[in-house]
Amino acid sequence: QVQLVESGGGSVQAGGSLRLSCTASGIESPFSINYIGWYRQRAGTQRDLVAVIRDGGSTSYAASAKGRFTISRDNAEKTVHLHMNSLKHEDTGVYICSAEWGKQAGPAYRSWGQGTQVTVSA
Repeated sequence: QVQLVESGGGSVQAGGSLRLSCTASGIESPFSINYIGWYRQRAGTQRDLVAVIRDGGSTSYAASAKGRFTISRDNAEKTVHLHMNSLKHEDTGVYICSAEWGKQAGPAYRSWGQGTQVTVSA
């Protein structure tokens, strides 16, 4: 079972920056992580994918995040970072880290972190 712990949330003024971190533990061979993504959940709404980084290193972003957010990883630390610049009020929400993992040619599993609050004041 993969456990995920997020950190780095907080309050910032519009135009500011934050870096979120998601650290994975509990993954052991032959299991591996296929991808880790960051989701944002606003009160009363569904979780929206913000950015994802895959095992091979490729990345994808939501349209609202392109050009402002960068997802990266530190394999040694088993940590994925989400660098958020030029933050806007609408970026406010709980940011939740999620990982898909499994064995090669086996079923995929999903783990979720607890989330970290990001509040951007106008």
